[in-house]
Amino acid sequence: MRLVSWNVQWGRDASGTVDLAQTVREARRLTDFDVLCLQEVTRGFRALPGSPGDDQFAELAALLPGFTVIEAIGADLGIDVYADPVAAPRTGHAPRRQFGNAVATRLPVAQVFRHLLPWPADPAAPSMQRVALEAVLDVTGASSSGGALRVLVTHLEFYSERQRLAQVDALRQLQQEAAAHAARPAPAENAEGPFAYSARPVSAIVSGDFNSAFGSAAYTRMLEPLAGSPAFIDAWTTLHPGATPPPTAGVYDTEQWSDGPLTCDFVFVTEDLRNRLKRCEIDGITQASDHQPVVMELD
Repeated sequence: MRLVSWNVQWGRDASGTVDLAQTVREARRLTDFDVLCLQEVTRGFRALPGSPGDDQFAELAALLPGFTVIEAIGADLGIDVYADPVAAPRTGHAPRRQFGNAVATRLPVAQVFRHLLPWPADPAAPSMQRVALEAVLDVTGASSSGGALRVLVTHLEFYSERQRLAQVDALRQLQQEAAAHAARPAPAENAEGPFAYSARPVSAIVSGDFNSAFGSAAYTRMLEPLAGSPAFIDAWTTLHPGATPPPTAGVYDTEQWSDGPLTCDFVFVTEDLRNRLKRCEIDGITQASDHQPVVMELD
């Protein structure tokens, strides 16, 4: 199973041009991916630099025939035509401004969960609501959970360490919750209704832009032991023992990242997947975003 995780900055490359088709082409250049985990995908945010299209989730579906595209919205805002002069005129059904994550996969999707992450007040820092998107995929032969694997994509807060730490704690608690469902599943009420069989696989991949430097408090907390569940490990450092990962943000876009490059994009996997890790690389060539993509492969 091949996975690409990438903060694509709504398809905006290092020169400032928005081209989501170029983003997908670059992802395909990296690998013949089964799962594409994207951060900073938008709908109704034409006022952002480069003027992204009205619905990038629909664009992704058109660019990836044969894939299921799943969305999760963090920031969901009404349009203020006075603050957003390029927005469509207000109507009874005015479009909304939405900012979030997406998973595109050609694997069968069994379940989808959208988890709003904690957003504790921090008056010293600008911030937005953040989300983790979870998809339970059929990856027969790739996990220890009966052919199912949980893939999560997230994007943590940029300005507030307090909020990032709370969000890492929530991701860890979600893993413990899934492990508890795996150990003690509830029966389905019936085959047709929403009270479905509650079992969820223990094996998980958590990918995304953590806005947390390699070795930071949030990064190290993500790797701490988990009661009742396998702990998370960093896929890159597991396959490159003793090495420091290369930067994943600000490599080519030095205007937005004036303080210099940063390593903040990671793919974490549960410890039970350690022996199945075949490849994890950070692409340092593409300039299709202000971030560099991470490519991971399970044997």
